[in-house]
Amino acid sequence: MYSSLAWRNLWRNKRRTGITVAAVAFAVMFAVALRSMQLGAYANMIDNAVRFYSGFAQVHKKGYWDEQSLDNSFLFNDSLVHRALQDDNIQNLVPRVESYLLASNGTKTRAISVAGIAPEKEKLITGLDKKIIAGSYLDGSDAGILLANGLSEYLDAEVGDTIVLVGIGYHGANAAGKYPVKGIIKFNNPELNKRYAFLSLTQAQRLFDATNVLTSLVVVTEPDKVNQAVKKLKEVFGSDYEVMDWREMMPELVQAIEADSIGGIIILFILYIVIGFGIFGTIVMMTAERRHEFGVLIALGMKRVRLLSVVALESILLAMLGVTAGILISLPVVVYFFHHPIALSDEMARTSEAYGMEAVIPFSLSPEIFIYQALSVLALSLLAMSYPFFKIRRLQPSEAMRA
Repeated sequence: MYSSLAWRNLWRNKRRTGITVAAVAFAVMFAVALRSMQLGAYANMIDNAVRFYSGFAQVHKKGYWDEQSLDNSFLFNDSLVHRALQDDNIQNLVPRVESYLLASNGTKTRAISVAGIAPEKEKLITGLDKKIIAGSYLDGSDAGILLANGLSEYLDAEVGDTIVLVGIGYHGANAAGKYPVKGIIKFNNPELNKRYAFLSLTQAQRLFDATNVLTSLVVVTEPDKVNQAVKKLKEVFGSDYEVMDWREMMPELVQAIEADSIGGIIILFILYIVIGFGIFGTIVMMTAERRHEFGVLIALGMKRVRLLSVVALESILLAMLGVTAGILISLPVVVYFFHHPIALSDEMARTSEAYGMEAVIPFSLSPEIFIYQALSVLALSLLAMSYPFFKIRRLQPSEAMRA
């Protein structure tokens, strides 16, 4: 009965209700679109960063991340890996052995990062096979080497040329070898493009004199399962290892997202102020116009609590109408840009690609975006109820009926 009465009361002044609902709907629509774009951009940044090389989590020997030396590596333990893979949150563990060497071709020499990879498993993380612009990808214990495009240009090395690698291997052993260039890889990030080379895992271990030795195991998992995967890996590998998720490995990315998010939150706060004042203004007008009505109802014996309940329902219905309209209007826009991300152009695109990011701004369809808007507006409508609550409690029927 209260709901029916509240609904009828709303439409006693259709124009006022319509204007208020439209104002709330517009603000909600803008808030949903803005938050969807923000969360989509953050997810894209994270995906580009972690899927480019680091993965969502890694396992190292304890202390490796602070001092990334080949001597801080560990022996591959098949039984531990097998135990870890029993967990549904962990899809795979990709082995790597990495170090720094000098690469030379003719008179050209440069210090580079050399990574020994399991070619087939590495596809699950970085998709290196899709980044080949010349030659072909590694397979098995292939004796060839993959060079980043910028590095190959600096060394004047093409597919089929032989590259000499020289440096220090595991526990001070000499590391030296000749490797034919099997393929050229192009990364979007120019810095990484200048210094990366890849060998098959067995060839890299032979080069470093590090049989069965790894510097990291990269965790293949889903973004929403990272925490569960890390927890399980810490249980399996124990205190001799460090298990780090992408937030620990890339704190600068976390800080950049947090800093940018503050600006979005400020805009949302302004929008919520607009919504709050819209709802509050409507409730103030409704309360003032119906003062005589309230006085008559109380004089006839209606309890103030019941009267307040009806007014509260009116406020909630008004807010929900605006929220529902705003979400329904914004949903097609969000869905469209989720499937067709906004493409950046010119300078913005070049800047984005320079940092290894796709030059697009995708939107997010996370349910929390819509739920958050509904709960926020509901909280604002309940807060606005403090005015009629105060007025109805102090209302004197005799004075109200004379007004």
